[in-house]
Parts: sequence; C-alpha cells; structure tokens
Amino acid sequence: MGAVSIDALHRSEDLNLRRYLLRVLGNPADAADAAQETYLRLIKALTTTDLEHPRLFLFHLAHNVATNIGKRRRFEAGLFRSMSELDLTEIEDGRVRTEVQVIARQQLRLVAAAIDALPPRCREAFLLSTFEGLTNGEVALSLGVSRNMVEKHLIKALLHIRRHCQDFF
Repeated sequence: MGAVSIDALHRSEDLNLRRYLLRVLGNPADAADAAQETYLRLIKALTTTDLEHPRLFLFHLAHNVATNIGKRRRFEAGLFRSMSELDLTEIEDGRVRTEVQVIARQQLRLVAAAIDALPPRCREAFLLSTFEGLTNGEVALSLGVSRNMVEKHLIKALLHIRRHCQDFF
C-alpha cells in the first residue's frame, strides 16, 4: 500500500475516525491527538506490512490508541486523587491547607526523583509504558529490544519506585 492509498484512506475515513474517537474519548482535543497518533502508527505499520483491509486496521489502531489514552487518564487521575478527595474540613477560606499542599508536592518530588534515579533504558521503558500508554510490544519496537526485556525493565522500575517511595505510599 503506497502513500497515495494512505492519502485516499485519510480522505475517505478521517471524518468517521474522528467521530469514533470523539465518541469514545468524549474530548475533542484527545480525539484529535488520538487520530494523529493512529495515522502515525498506520504509517509505521505500513513500512513492514501489506494490509488487505486498511480501514479495519485503521479502526483497530484507533481503538488501541483510545484505550491507551484512557489508561493514561486513569493513571494521571490516580496521581492527583488524594488532592481532589480532600475532606471539606481541610479547606479553609477556599484554600487547601498549606501542609496538605506541601505533602502532595513532596510526594510528587519523591516519585519524580525515583523515576530520575532509574537506569536510562529502564526509565525510558517505564515512561513510554506509563505516560505514553504504549503496550509492551510497542515499547520493545521503540527501544529495539525484546518484549521480555521491556517486562524486566518495567518490573525493575516499579520495584525501585515502590522501595524509594515506601514512606509515603
């Protein structure tokens, strides 16, 4: 499938793809980002594979991208859940008490320091998986390593962060 076919697929399916992503994600900005990521993954896949059903593959990619964005949203929401679930007794004059803010910042710094302390490849695998929402296979392709190595990096990263942050979490 050549560049002309990608262009034709884009012209014929872009509106349907964006509608689908908007329905799944509920946010126009996320839908636009997901559409762009979907086309990037399609182009990348076409460098190594010939497709019999490009429309089906396009929507399969879109589903995976939307799922990854959903996972990332849940992860990010979890990071800040403690700040959003504050007891009303902790609010004075419309502001969260300073000590709660300080603790939240300390926790965030601790997690960031733990991530920064990881070996470079381990850190890169962790960030791609956790913050970019890539699957282990996609991380493996991106780093040029096996899925098994990605899993080892992720386990190492999670154990390191858990040990590093055990006083807070």
